[in-house]
Order: sequence, then C-alpha cells, then structure tokens
Amino acid sequence: MRHRLHTSSSKAVVAVLATASLLLAGCGGGDEEPASSESSSEPSAQETSEAPEPTYWPLTGLERTGNAPKHPVIVTKVDNTSSSAPQVGLGSADLVVEELVEGGYTRLAAFYYSKVPANIGPVRSMRASDISIVPEGATVVTSGAAQVTINRINGAGIPWITEGAKGVYRDTTRSAPYNLFAHLAEIAKGVKAKEEPPAYLPWGTEADLPKGAKASTLTADFGGHSTTWQYQGGSYVNTNSYAADGDKFPADSVLVMRVKVGDAGYRDPAGYPVPETKFEGTGAALLFHGGKVIKGTWTKDGLTGAIQLATKKGDLTVPAGHTWIELVPAVNGNVTFAK
Repeated sequence: MRHRLHTSSSKAVVAVLATASLLLAGCGGGDEEPASSESSSEPSAQETSEAPEPTYWPLTGLERTGNAPKHPVIVTKVDNTSSSAPQVGLGSADLVVEELVEGGYTRLAAFYYSKVPANIGPVRSMRASDISIVPEGATVVTSGAAQVTINRINGAGIPWITEGAKGVYRDTTRSAPYNLFAHLAEIAKGVKAKEEPPAYLPWGTEADLPKGAKASTLTADFGGHSTTWQYQGGSYVNTNSYAADGDKFPADSVLVMRVKVGDAGYRDPAGYPVPETKFEGTGAALLFHGGKVIKGTWTKDGLTGAIQLATKKGDLTVPAGHTWIELVPAVNGNVTFAK
C-alpha cells in the first residue's frame, strides 16, 4: 500500500514553508521561489490500475490466455478393447473418464475443449451413465445407443452427433463396428457454446495436497478389464493402453472414485445385462499425484451436481493438469496400488 497525506495536512505544511521563505527573503535578500502548493504524492494511473483476474481452463484448471473457444466441450465416446487398437486422439484430450459397460469391460469418455484433434476414434455408443458424466452444455460424439438410452439422453437435454453428420466417417482400413471416426476439428466449427462451462473438478495446486503415502503403481479393476498405471518422470503412464504410439493421454493425476452400479434395464446384442453407473451421492476416492496417493471421499449432488472431494481434515483439490478419472464399481471392482 502507498500512504498519502490528507488534504488539510498538506495545506498546513505548505503554509509553514511559505512563511519561512518570506522570513529568509527579508533577512538575506534571497530570491528563491516559494514552495509549490500542488502535492506530488498522487499515484499515477499505472500505479492505481489492477491486473485483470486470471482465467482458467475448466477441464484442467490450468491458466488460460486469450478468449475461450466458441465451441462447447466435446465429449467423444471411445472404444476401450483390444479391437480398438490403435485408439486415435486421446493424446489431445483435456480429461478422460473411464466407465463400466457390459461384460465388465470399459468405455472412455474423452473430453476436448482447450484443443481438438483432427481425428478421434474408434467412436462407440453412449450409455445412460453418461448423463452423470457429461458436463452441462457439452455435446457428445457417439455411434448412437439403444433406444431406451437415447430417450433418456434426449430427456436430459444432452445434444449428440452421430454417423451421417458432417465430420463423422468410416475408416475403410478397419472393420465395423471399430471403424467409426470423427474429424473433431471439423465438428467443433459447427457447434456453438451458449456460455463457458464450469470447472469439472475442484482444481488447486500441488502445494495444497496433504502428505499422502507413496504409490508408484496402481490398477483399476472393472471385472472384465483392468487399467494399469505407473508413475514415470513426473506423470502417469497407462501401461496397457490401446492408444497409438505418441498419442497416449498425458495424465498428471489419476482420480479413482468408487461408484454404485445398477441395471440399465436392457441387454446388449450379445445378451449381457447393461450396467448403469450411479455417479451421484457419495463414495470413497483415491487421488494419485506425484507418486503418492491421498485417500478421501467424493460427493455429487444429483446426476448433474458438481464433484466435490474431501479428506478427514477438509476439502481436497486436484492439482491443475490433465486428469484421468476411473469410475470403479464399489462392488465387483477393485483398486490396488504399491510403492
């Protein structure tokens, strides 16, 4: 802060200086100019101006320079079986959510906002679970869904794009249904955001984290599929990823949330009952960052509520960066980790 004289005090000082000057002139015949009555203590316009408040990317918590994109968050449903290899475009995602589908396997919801890749895929179908995963205002790129799911997605007001739309195409070098891809950059030009999306996670800094315990490896087991991670060189590497070389998701953190799973009410073409992740309420959470794990809980008020994290000592934030979220079933799922 800069201190300034009050106006009345300034005038009093000026008067004293002027009187002293006149007395000196009468005694010595000097010709000094009297002190100026204008105060020079006023701060300049540059000193009083404040720096603008920083803005942050909602899916990473990283500081943003420039304006927000004109397109909304684009969530693309991506196959996560060996038949999808190589997956394309995961390396450009801001955030990824892995969710359970039938047979104990998983599907990925890849979130794009700060940048969009030229191509993404293989694109697969939606699930009712996505109602609680897709952020408000986002658009989903999908191969479609069972009619019961489409009815629920439409009822939730979630816009979606599928085959036949501009930018969605079949890769003739692959076999169906693993050959549907999307020119995401082209799709982004055709969808407009109504407003900037809210933060997807409670973002913070590494300095905000509790001490935690050492954990350099972890495995999220969904039943039919397990995703393994290893902490290497300051980030987490998905050691059994189906992504193309050089296109793996750059995970700064892995956030595991244990969730309840129900029955979506129908079966897939192979006869497996389709599960529905109940991503609302509360459950156990594990935050992996910097080679350590922090135990806590997550809460979410309803399907569209904000995700909140906490430990026994208070709120928990996720360090700004790229985060992979594992929605592991509380029953018939498992999470293991080691030093």
